[in-house]
Amino acid sequence: LGATKVLGPALVYHIAVFGWYALVLKSLIAKDGEELPPGIFVYGGPWKYLTFLNLVLQTVFFGLAAVNDLHPGKTAEKTLGRLKDFLFSVFAFPVGMFVVLLFWSIFAYDRELVYPATIDTFIPPWINHAVHTFVLPVLLGEVLVQPHTYPQTKNALAALGAVGSAYLSWIVWVYLSVGIWVYPLLGYFSTAGLVGFFFFNMTVVTSLYLLGDKLNSHFWSSMETNQKCKK
Repeated sequence: LGATKVLGPALVYHIAVFGWYALVLKSLIAKDGEELPPGIFVYGGPWKYLTFLNLVLQTVFFGLAAVNDLHPGKTAEKTLGRLKDFLFSVFAFPVGMFVVLLFWSIFAYDRELVYPATIDTFIPPWINHAVHTFVLPVLLGEVLVQPHTYPQTKNALAALGAVGSAYLSWIVWVYLSVGIWVYPLLGYFSTAGLVGFFFFNMTVVTSLYLLGDKLNSHFWSSMETNQKCKK
């Protein structure tokens, strides 16, 4: 499915969302140096949290998308356009949706397993929702404002698997270094349980990737069909 440019609404949307995420990111970075509440530890900084990594990912994607909109043309379409589509389809959409769904699923069961109540005094509720709630509708909005060219599924899943394995290795390293799990939930698993949990999460992320592909194809194929009918 070709990525036809929709400059007007897409440009406004991308700039607005980039500005929003940049504000959230700036607000979190500004907390550097403040006393940390129980439930958050220093080692690894915010880079050990998938939520923060996803926030950086979403900010980079929407910034790149805005730059791509501002530089139309064949050269930009071949370079920035391809990078933008790959970033959205393989990482921004599935990882962003995963963060929202997994966070609120665990939070609803027992918030202490993923986001202890002590963190509420450090992270304002609006930031919590900015990084754990609004990500989902923003990504669905992106599907509606601009089509995306998806890579071959095997290549996309290989990239997702590699990044997922790298993040797992990182949080295991953090645990081995300081003896604390990034998320309290992980402390309840045996080694076999951790491996199973990882594969379960990768199955969910893979499903979300396939969902994004379906949504993109269905919506923009329908749009093209409707336009042809009008002509």
